[in-house]
Amino acid sequence: MNLKLRSIERREDVGRISAILETGMEATLRSLGRELPPGTVQRFLDRAWGRRETLVLVVEGPDGVVGLLATGPFEDPTTGETTPMVAAFFVSPSFRHRGIARALFAEAQRLLSLRGERRILARAAHNDDVLISMGERWGLVRAWELMAFETS
Repeated sequence: MNLKLRSIERREDVGRISAILETGMEATLRSLGRELPPGTVQRFLDRAWGRRETLVLVVEGPDGVVGLLATGPFEDPTTGETTPMVAAFFVSPSFRHRGIARALFAEAQRLLSLRGERRILARAAHNDDVLISMGERWGLVRAWELMAFETS
């Protein structure tokens, strides 16, 4: 299969893949037990496009996009430090287990490193052992735990 990994460099080109970007964001939030609020893709682009922490990478096959990874800035509210964080990560089910996710993450690491970024943050639900294990195989480590309290 002839697949091509590329970076989306111009914001106007994101419009062509906005549906798959939304699918990636939905998949990322669904793994955390959350739903994607309406307008999320547009808000993400308005807030994050053009920032050094932001990337949109796609893997394309003959019939269109089969994989996507997008990062955007995560800002620490106390220090103001920003770090790239995975906002969307998706590989079409029929293309999984072929190294596409690993290639997307490796390219994100490479490109962000060229921009001077030394870290990438990624979220995983506390009990998503498959996702956590995959991240650990790629070199991610648990840097801190985020705890949440939700009222009923």
